[in-house]
Amino acid sequence: MPIYKEITCAMACNKLKPRFHFTWDLNIYRGCEHGCRYCFAVYSHEYLGNEKFFEHVFVKTNIAESLEKQLSSPSWKHEIVNIGGVTDSYQPAERQYRIMPEVLRLMIKYRTPCIISTKSDLILRDYDLIDELSKITYVNIAATITCKDENTRAKIEPGAVSSERRLKALREFSKTSASTGLHLMPIIPYITDSYENIDWIYANAKDANASYVLPCVMNLRGKTRVTFFDFIKNEFPYLYDSLQTLYKTGGASTEYKGKLYKTVNDIKYKYQMSGNYLKLIEEKLKDTTPRQLSLF
Repeated sequence: MPIYKEITCAMACNKLKPRFHFTWDLNIYRGCEHGCRYCFAVYSHEYLGNEKFFEHVFVKTNIAESLEKQLSSPSWKHEIVNIGGVTDSYQPAERQYRIMPEVLRLMIKYRTPCIISTKSDLILRDYDLIDELSKITYVNIAATITCKDENTRAKIEPGAVSSERRLKALREFSKTSASTGLHLMPIIPYITDSYENIDWIYANAKDANASYVLPCVMNLRGKTRVTFFDFIKNEFPYLYDSLQTLYKTGGASTEYKGKLYKTVNDIKYKYQMSGNYLKLIEEKLKDTTPRQLSLF
């Protein structure tokens, strides 16, 4: 059972480095109960002097108050805020703390555009608020979906809801004015990289009226690499040596990625799905004045 630890934050939205596509990132929680074995963010608990990323979830109890100070400031430029870029805002802790509705009400009040990424259908609880926000500014709802087979999915993402439940949520949000996306990330070599699995995800993205599918092969660095290979040793030992060979560095080999993305592109073409979410945002920006919304 995860332990919740309440903390306060000095700033709700943190400015991202120029290499990111968006200027601001907001994370209500530090640590995540979803327990994804490939999670890139496990390193972040080092700054808290804590290594139990999946077991100890830190809750920023004053984040709404801090957010209003930022959004109400004359210097705020109404740039897009990426909500949940490091940890899922709709992880199980949110059922108890109910912080996202406060955040969404402030986004509505200050007409602030946002992107919300999640692996949970708890986001449906806030459907009306997101629908209202989508009518006055840009909103993107993205579901991360990696796997067709539920047994495999439950191993790699043990604390998250099923892929079917995520797809259902995506279908519901396609009825709003928000754009919707399916994040096929990461694609895990030898586990979720089959033609059948990728084809199933694209077919369901099409069926759910997703605006785009964003694929990305898994990277393994730092603590993520250790966590992932410990998992492989226990659950997929027959793949351990092959994956070690493929990931001699932080990324899969160029040869592997070339073959994988050819398959992905063939399937993308088959379903006529966009893979360019930045182009989608730029199109949305045409309908919004620069003072209301900006990407950078």
